[in-house]
Amino acid sequence: MCLKLLWFTGIEVHTLNLSVVMVLIALEHLRFVFCALGNCYFFRSDKYSLLLFLGQMTDLIYAEKDLVQSLQEYIRAEEKKLSQIKSWAEKMDILTSKSASDPEGYLAHPVNAYKLVKRLNTDWLELENLVLQDTTNGFIANLTIQRQFFPTEEDETGAAKALMRLQDTYKLDPETLSRGNLPGTKYKSSLTVGDCFGMGKTAYNDGDYYHTVLWMEQALKQHDEGEDTTVSKVEILDYLSYAVFQFGDLHRAMELTRRLISLDSTHERAGSNLRYFEKLLEKEREEKEKENSINKTVTTTEAVVQSGAYERPLDYLPERDIYEALCRGEGVKMTPRRQKRLFCRYHDGNRNPHLLIAPFKEEDEWDSPHIVRYYDVMSDEEIEKIKQLAKPRLARATVRDPKTGVLTVASYRVSKSSWLEEDDDPVVAKVNQRMQHITGLTVKTAELLQVANYGMGGQYEPHFDFSRRPFDSTLKSEGNRLATFLNYMSDVEAGGATVFPDFGAAIWPKKGTAVFWYNLFRSGEGDYRTRHAACPVLVGCKWVSNKWFHERGNEFLRPCGRTEVD
Repeated sequence: MCLKLLWFTGIEVHTLNLSVVMVLIALEHLRFVFCALGNCYFFRSDKYSLLLFLGQMTDLIYAEKDLVQSLQEYIRAEEKKLSQIKSWAEKMDILTSKSASDPEGYLAHPVNAYKLVKRLNTDWLELENLVLQDTTNGFIANLTIQRQFFPTEEDETGAAKALMRLQDTYKLDPETLSRGNLPGTKYKSSLTVGDCFGMGKTAYNDGDYYHTVLWMEQALKQHDEGEDTTVSKVEILDYLSYAVFQFGDLHRAMELTRRLISLDSTHERAGSNLRYFEKLLEKEREEKEKENSINKTVTTTEAVVQSGAYERPLDYLPERDIYEALCRGEGVKMTPRRQKRLFCRYHDGNRNPHLLIAPFKEEDEWDSPHIVRYYDVMSDEEIEKIKQLAKPRLARATVRDPKTGVLTVASYRVSKSSWLEEDDDPVVAKVNQRMQHITGLTVKTAELLQVANYGMGGQYEPHFDFSRRPFDSTLKSEGNRLATFLNYMSDVEAGGATVFPDFGAAIWPKKGTAVFWYNLFRSGEGDYRTRHAACPVLVGCKWVSNKWFHERGNEFLRPCGRTEVD
């Protein structure tokens, strides 16, 4: 089997045999196009590659389609072989029925005697070769090659956690997710018992008993409803009973364990757990009798048993509830009084010559801090070009470790990003100049244009754009991040808002628009109100690009104010 290997520039290099390709694809950071059965797929090896970003996951759709075609070819070959064997068997059945009824009479004819010898010496050998013929080579070779680009165990875990993130942020119960009842979806999809069980196992392995209980209960519910599955109730109850026990719900843990034992009386761990639970319960009773009063903790546990509901544990983010509520469109502090202070206007960049004839439509999104949205900032053609340039370079977005200052990946920032220079394409320079004209700030000291793709559950939890770390090297040469210009390059069917938890604002993506705000006061002090977040994408794919303007070069374009907070 031969494959065509092409560099990402599109220049064909050589046709290589399979063994050579297998060596090459193992090389780290190799970018190439894989062609098979007339289809070409772009791939890039990346140590931070998590295949949860729709900008790249679309390649997997075509890869899977190619595998299905290969599988169908294998099935056709097997069916053809089986048809030949079946035809031979039917013919031989008729012949042997006749010959076995009168062997001597049959062999009295010399031609029959010759044909019997020939069949046993030659024809049956040919049949043996036909039966032993391996028709799997093409399919297995294709599968082996494409498996190099399949999602990993880490990717599957990441996908499961992304669903749980959506579940928590948008308050979706497992039933809603399992049935696929999501807003704005074009194609409906549902989770099987096995899928729900897999979600529960992922949570369990991560020590997340809250989601373990939710998803194991959903798996058990669908199993009880009669859904066909290879997962047994015993397996589900085994995980569920232990997870419930971790919440201190001893009564329900015993109830579930007894149900497990009724299905499999030989289950050793369940029997051991039940005896342990009974000892704990007996100990509780003795303590209650000894104290001659009802223990509050026990009362709480019994209340939990009745409801079967457990509270989501607190985590590291203090404004978690506010942030997630804003993502759902709840708690937005847009009062009628504030609304009266927001206006629409045409913006010419303080009579910038480039904008006098064609000013931009400007709309106030918030009054203080002032956040504005500009319309028709990027055309569809420019957006597609920017995405085209960014896709080959997309890598897992990083954050700077607050202790070491080293860039690293983090669970609170789940997206892929790339950086584009003006030399990459004229459209990049054109977009940069447009942002400069709109803001009145210089791009000479600004950062490169960053392009980000948020796929399944993609998010960036509350953060500041400006630096609060004195060891940042850019602070000395270019100053802090003065302002943020954020381009929305796609519409999002559900989720994906930009929210500001401090003052309760939520801004929703609109393709072709951009939002702008200052991160620093005129004094150079950080405006801590601008702490913001990119909400998880519930349905769809979110593309954005942004430009961070720095202080240096803008001293006279945005001069200091009279007070520290001007």
